[in-house]
Amino acid sequence: MEFETIPTIPTADELLERALKRAAAAKKEKRNKVRANEEFVRSVSKSLYDKLDDTVHRFPTFENLPVFYRDMTNILFSIDKLRKSLGALTWAAGRIRDVGNEYAWKIRSNPDDASNLRKAATGRMASIMHQVEDDLMLLNNARDVLRKLPDIRDEFTVVVAGYPNVGKSSFIRLVSSATPQVAGYAFTTKQVVVGHRDVGRERMQIVDTPGILDRPAEERNYIEHQALSAITNVADVILFIIDASEACGYPVDRQLTLLEEIRRVVGDVPVEVVVSKSDLEEMEGYMNMSTTTEEGVDEVVALLLRYMEASPRSPPEYSQEENL
Repeated sequence: MEFETIPTIPTADELLERALKRAAAAKKEKRNKVRANEEFVRSVSKSLYDKLDDTVHRFPTFENLPVFYRDMTNILFSIDKLRKSLGALTWAAGRIRDVGNEYAWKIRSNPDDASNLRKAATGRMASIMHQVEDDLMLLNNARDVLRKLPDIRDEFTVVVAGYPNVGKSSFIRLVSSATPQVAGYAFTTKQVVVGHRDVGRERMQIVDTPGILDRPAEERNYIEHQALSAITNVADVILFIIDASEACGYPVDRQLTLLEEIRRVVGDVPVEVVVSKSDLEEMEGYMNMSTTTEEGVDEVVALLLRYMEASPRSPPEYSQEENL
């Protein structure tokens, strides 16, 4: 995944400390004091430039990211803000390189003032680093979060959606390798969770989304936007789960309103509706299942396998019975 290769991004003070230590070691190797001061400045400049430049180039080009990752990056951090911070690091790297070259030349041209010029150069480079302190912190925070995004692969994908606490996580835990946290309160699922189900020599990818509330887009929080991003961009089929018992805390009519909104958002992506918690309440006209008794779960899986078999990304022939 694109963000996993980005190393930890140190703070400005940490980068300065490392650069100064290396420069001090390089300075000791020079017997000539003037050359030693010149080498010190060049070493600090090179160390800081290399680290800033490497940090910028370790980040992926946002335009080239798969749509899911691009949307998630924008939802969580704003791509424009990240670009601005990366631009600030590019600016700082260039200025530090220029300062290093300028003061190295001054030291060589003014040997009697070499020590003072070394200190002045170090001070200017430190000032530049502190100007991008916030940018370093933002990029490191983004790196820490984005590298933990689920690995969404180019496989047949089922996205499970619905209101909070309707039984999405319980269903996915039964039918896939995912182990989402399951509890009796809303928004247990705090991020997109991915599980897989072996289907012959292929896999079905099953994505568990955070619960989406039936409210205007501008009122939704970032967790809900994560779910919408997954639904819009990675689904081959959407399994929308309704809690007819309303034990989830949301009336059925509101759940059906959300269902219609999702159908509008996803366009041609098929949406299948399943009623969960059938041990408490069933609903006519829909498939019913219970993750508690497991009644009806195999039928839901069989439905998803039929979609997979008919998909352009269909695996080689397999027996549905073997995978139920």
